[in-house]
Amino acid sequence: DAEPAAKGGNAGGMKAGGLMPFIVISISYLLYTITDGGVRMIVLLHAYTKGFTAMEVAVMFTLYELAGVVTNIAAGMLGDRWGIRWTLLVGLTLQICGLGMLMGWQDAWDKPTAIVYVTLAQMLCGIAKDLTKLGGKTVTKLVTPDEKQSRLFKLVSLLTGWKNALKGVGYFLGAALIASSDAYGYFIALGAMLGLVLLAYPWAIFGLDSRLGTATKTPATLRQILFNKNYNLNTLSLARTFLFGSRDLWFEVPLPYYLRDATYGLGLRREVVGAFLALYIIVYGQMQSYTPQLVIGPLRQSPPNKYAAVLWAACLIPVTLLLGSATTFAPAFAERDVPGMLGYLICGIAAFAIVFAINSSVHSYLVVRYADGDKVATSVGFYYMANAFGRLVGTLMSGALYSYVSPNTTLGFAACMWASTGFCFLSGAVMVFCHDGASGLRCGPCATLIHGDGSDEAQTQQQNSAPTGGVPTKV
Repeated sequence: DAEPAAKGGNAGGMKAGGLMPFIVISISYLLYTITDGGVRMIVLLHAYTKGFTAMEVAVMFTLYELAGVVTNIAAGMLGDRWGIRWTLLVGLTLQICGLGMLMGWQDAWDKPTAIVYVTLAQMLCGIAKDLTKLGGKTVTKLVTPDEKQSRLFKLVSLLTGWKNALKGVGYFLGAALIASSDAYGYFIALGAMLGLVLLAYPWAIFGLDSRLGTATKTPATLRQILFNKNYNLNTLSLARTFLFGSRDLWFEVPLPYYLRDATYGLGLRREVVGAFLALYIIVYGQMQSYTPQLVIGPLRQSPPNKYAAVLWAACLIPVTLLLGSATTFAPAFAERDVPGMLGYLICGIAAFAIVFAINSSVHSYLVVRYADGDKVATSVGFYYMANAFGRLVGTLMSGALYSYVSPNTTLGFAACMWASTGFCFLSGAVMVFCHDGASGLRCGPCATLIHGDGSDEAQTQQQNSAPTGGVPTKV
């Protein structure tokens, strides 16, 4: 039987249990996601071939990440007013514009000119990413009733998991296509990305109601967004900043540079580097998809709360400590024993991917749970603004650490790992202050780590007055 529509979901004329918007937006979002991962690898590997440093490439991605800080706020406001269909179509259009600009990157340009040009092109791609992502994250809330929180967790995990898996496909596809031809590989790769974006257009144009996701009440103002009173959402957003900063401190720029470096690093070919990063993203994405069934459910942590977020953030710390210690002290890295180095990196990065995926899945659920039901696009936009800020900080710090800590890039890569450890700790520490611990924390059917005393529940219910009687959606 059809289920009641989610709070705020009837803004776009959605009826009970209507999953068609979820399917349509997911297809468009997932097709776009392949191009997002692909473009990142295309730009990075092309810049490495042209002799740009890690810091210079980090600068190229600065506006890509900074655009997310601004776009997520604007997208939330615009989504409340004009709906998810509008933000999705604008996002796809801007991705085409960004890809077109990258086609114009000339080898004859000097470095400053190329950096400014590519940075501006990446800015368009960054805006496109966050406009498109808003629809993918928001629609899960709109199709899920407030009392169906376990179903909501599974939908969010499924979408975010497959999104990241296909982003991994994009990483490999971009690297493989750019390596296919020394003369034309760059343009072949960008052309393939353009084709995938065009495939996403019909789904967005013909499959969505123009009112889907619009606020049923007065849309939020910029002041209300930036100074909102949603305490749990603000706290989660700060934790998200450190969580994604911890990853981008070593993943986006230092790792592919270190894998390509033939002096201190591993000296791998471009397509192998793309496959390495793609496998990370795919493992991470699939782990996200199955986190409810394989991890959170068996541990009796579903639906997760702040204690689950703290626990899994703490589990990241030993992984980054191991990688930092290995790259600093292990003989394999000191003597450049490539098989030994590769073994350390594969084991450590695979472990990080799995644990980070659980963290991200828990966070992705919590944001749609904490979001104001009637203005879910605005709430999710604020959260992803913090996400983008964390990536911005992590990317810039990674470029500086990798490039300037030492001429030996192994030590620069190690410094990125040590910094990542600090960010993992801060992500968990911030979540301690959320008002969402009434249910306590279990670790399996027989082990209760923290007993829930209900102390947060009364305050939460008073703040939210959830009309459906389910888990509150406004905290």
